[in-house]
Amino acid sequence: MIPSKSAMIPLVLVMILVLLIVNCSQKKGTSDTIVMKTDKGEIKIKLWHDKAPMTVENFLGLAMGTKEWIDPNSGEKVRRPFYNGLAFHRVIDDFMIQCGCPLGTGSSGPGYSFEDETYEKGAEVTGEITSEEEAALVWTALVIPYLRSLNGAEPDPELLELLKACQESRSGQPLIGKPIQYFRDKTNSTKKVYQRGNLIAPVEYKNICMANSGPDSNGSQFFIVTKKEGCDWLDGKHTVFGEVVEGMDAVHAIEKAGNGNSKIESISYD
Repeated sequence: MIPSKSAMIPLVLVMILVLLIVNCSQKKGTSDTIVMKTDKGEIKIKLWHDKAPMTVENFLGLAMGTKEWIDPNSGEKVRRPFYNGLAFHRVIDDFMIQCGCPLGTGSSGPGYSFEDETYEKGAEVTGEITSEEEAALVWTALVIPYLRSLNGAEPDPELLELLKACQESRSGQPLIGKPIQYFRDKTNSTKKVYQRGNLIAPVEYKNICMANSGPDSNGSQFFIVTKKEGCDWLDGKHTVFGEVVEGMDAVHAIEKAGNGNSKIESISYD
């Protein structure tokens, strides 16, 4: 039965309302711009999903309270906005402002770590290690994560001997000639190793970047660059995942206030 013209009017209104609700919810969930409200003012940040999708997903999950993390104070797994109330614990004039430590000391995070997104993937490294560059890639991709996972336990004795040999020679020469599969077997890993491609993004003024304690050790801590010339010595060492588009006055106010004297109040979609 075809509805009458008068009956179709409210039906059309309902459909329009549904579409508006769907569009609004999609915008909220996929927006590439967030507002970081601090006690020194608001900072609007455009996040780079295309350059660092894993990092952006992690940051938003923590910021919005949708991603599980471990509270270092209680040891419990929680799911609540991570950054609300956290201080900018490390501030260096004409360099950067850093936040994201639940303890406010720079020593803690969400209870997990994930990989860098600093270079595009090049060709896969296969077969035997043939150069110092490949040795460094294998060590970074396979051995370092394995050593971190031990939590103080004794490492494989053969890997330990290789580590000592590398330290003594101050090079990756002891690894050359060994097959990459050897290191996968020793570290119980199936991870592939790739050559470095092009740098994804340099560490420049206004950029928001992941702080870390070495390769592939990202968690929750981040910093915003305040040095107008940029920090090219950090290129490739820290994932860059966005830039400040409004509110650098607030960033510089935090910079001038010093360590621990400013905090994040909330983070929301723009």
